[in-house]
Amino acid sequence: MDKMTKFSKLTTVLFSEITTGLSRLKLLENFTLQRGLIVALVLTTTHLIIASRLRYARMRYLMRKYPFKTRESFRFMTDQEAFEIQKHILQLEFPFTAVKSFQFALFRTYGIPTISSLLARTTEFSNPATAFKRYADTGVLIGQFMAFEPSSERAHEAIARTRFLHANYRKTGHILEDDMLYTLSLFALEPIRFVETYEWRKLSDLEKCAIGTYWKSLGDALDISYACLPSGSEMTDAKALERKRGFQDGLHWLEEIRVWSHAYEVQNMKPHQKNKQVADKTTDVLIYVLPGFLKLVGTQFVSFIMDDRLRAAIMYDPPYPLFATLFRAILAIRKYFLRYIALPRPYFLRYDLFDYSPDKDGLNYVKIWDAMPFYVKPTIWNRWGPSAWVKRLQGLPLPGDDGDKYFPQGFNTLDVGPRHFQGKGRTQMEQYRSQLVKERRGGCPFH
Repeated sequence: MDKMTKFSKLTTVLFSEITTGLSRLKLLENFTLQRGLIVALVLTTTHLIIASRLRYARMRYLMRKYPFKTRESFRFMTDQEAFEIQKHILQLEFPFTAVKSFQFALFRTYGIPTISSLLARTTEFSNPATAFKRYADTGVLIGQFMAFEPSSERAHEAIARTRFLHANYRKTGHILEDDMLYTLSLFALEPIRFVETYEWRKLSDLEKCAIGTYWKSLGDALDISYACLPSGSEMTDAKALERKRGFQDGLHWLEEIRVWSHAYEVQNMKPHQKNKQVADKTTDVLIYVLPGFLKLVGTQFVSFIMDDRLRAAIMYDPPYPLFATLFRAILAIRKYFLRYIALPRPYFLRYDLFDYSPDKDGLNYVKIWDAMPFYVKPTIWNRWGPSAWVKRLQGLPLPGDDGDKYFPQGFNTLDVGPRHFQGKGRTQMEQYRSQLVKERRGGCPFH
């Protein structure tokens, strides 16, 4: 009995010790878990506070840097200042949305039969063999308008080349002056609409004024007439002249061109087979990088981005309700993720489309490409870096593939455009460039 009693007591003591140990271990685990949760909560809260604080830092920086505190002061904004403010928007604040807005600005012009019919006739956008290069050439010229200072040689050459490519068409009436103004209006208005529809914040009046100031100045450089706008018309009546003060600032210009552009669309954006023909080829370019099983999703997204008027003009069906709901949800999630969680894009990751210095032969290169690597230098990184491997897996061409097909040697701005225009127009472009050197010096376009 004594042995049994001792054994029983020993068993009780051991059981008690084991129970106590397990309890302590459970408490320790609970403490560790609680501490981990507290640390995670603190880090998450800190991150959200930092993200919230930094999200508006660039907008506050621009408002401190540029001395335009009142609407009256906006009229003194220079083209150079507008360029600098717009560059922040394009490269750092909203690069993805800005690029897409310019792509759809071009797309929107295809809803005007006079524009799409000319493009279809020249086959530059309607022919698959030339559509990708024409798309790249348009991006190179427009991109250099915005990437380089208004008074720079690169910007002057891009403007001179654009004027030359359009000159004969405008002279013969194949390109209507109102169509030129309408296209310009879209490049000013669509980025604002896209940002305010799909991004995490609205643009400030300072930023909108910069966009208006910049594109008004660019319209002047491209010799686009504003005669059909109330403040740009040539008036002779004394009372009308008394009322007419001209454009007061970039916001005023935007207001007038928005009203005019909308009215122009109502009158001229009508269904036409040529609209659809050019739009189909451009859609092929936009969704080219998607794998086959996602191309339907891509075409549905293209339709989703359009409004009813444009969709009717190019004879596209509305997106399926399921896809429309999915796209709205994704864009809403992206908006709130960027606003409350993501940190601002650092300067070293800015969206920089071009190399800033030409090579020894005076040729320039594109650094970022979507579908076809036109004008991209076939460096080791561009051919074997992480993004290059993704493109290899997709079966997409890389810089340097197929000999000179994608112009891996770079581009001379004065030769950009359709092949039959290469090497032509030097005298005329030099006249344009000389005029720009005198007139486009980064000053205020309203004085």
